[in-house]
Amino acid sequence: MSECLFCSIASGAAPGFLVAATDTAAAFLDIRPVFKGHVLVVPRTHVVTLVDLPEADIASYFGFVQKIAAAVETGLSAGGTFVAINNRVSQSVAHLHTHVVPRTKGDGLKGFFWPRTKYASDDEALSYAEKVAAVMSS
Repeated sequence: MSECLFCSIASGAAPGFLVAATDTAAAFLDIRPVFKGHVLVVPRTHVVTLVDLPEADIASYFGFVQKIAAAVETGLSAGGTFVAINNRVSQSVAHLHTHVVPRTKGDGLKGFFWPRTKYASDDEALSYAEKVAAVMSS
């Protein structure tokens, strides 16, 4: 689907800070992260919500999400992660995406009120992507 931003990033047609990819999914930095190192995981096939994801793809998709969550923790020395999916409501791009947000004790995240921040530069964003990617490729 050419008009979908996430399809374009996953295919390499649009720029993004890619963390890792498989034949069926891609992971890249959120450009408006809750905390730096916030990764979005998307299926390469265009589906809008979790309900639309074919049952045959669920295990591979969430297996990849699980690996990204572990890589975010290890690569960013995070205390844990917050993993979430919005279906339609609060879904800024109409393409299934799973948020993997690095967490630390006392980081200020309360419930579902997500403060947003920005990377100081593309170089800073790239450094976060590389840290997680290094764990994924090891």
